[in-house]
Amino acid sequence: MKSKYIKLIHIAKTQLNLDDDTYRKLLLTVTKKNSTKDMTIWELEKVLDNLKSKGFKVKSSKKAGRITATEPVHKKIRSLWLELADAGEVKNRSEKAINSYVKRITGVEVMNWLTQKQAMVVIESLKSWLERI
Repeated sequence: MKSKYIKLIHIAKTQLNLDDDTYRKLLLTVTKKNSTKDMTIWELEKVLDNLKSKGFKVKSSKKAGRITATEPVHKKIRSLWLELADAGEVKNRSEKAINSYVKRITGVEVMNWLTQKQAMVVIESLKSWLERI
């Protein structure tokens, strides 16, 4: 999961046209560390949130229909979604449909870009949905 955050941060650096000095200063300001390799997931999330506040937009890839999210929280989201499908509440079992739901709940286009906190919001909303049936 850490490597995904680091990749997103580097994409944001490019998208926002940050030179290396500005980028390092931002890292130091947000986390008191000048390298993403030394950061915890929580610190990486803080940096990513800061970059989003500066205009970084996470764009969807063309692979949105494939199962790429394999972290435990992603598996939990998928399992709850499939449970809803088995109960007849959800008509489309695809990864694309899950990502659409995730986007509606969090604004994040692809499930594997969710922060831990965002993933928990999705999980809790799916659990609530299951309790209502």
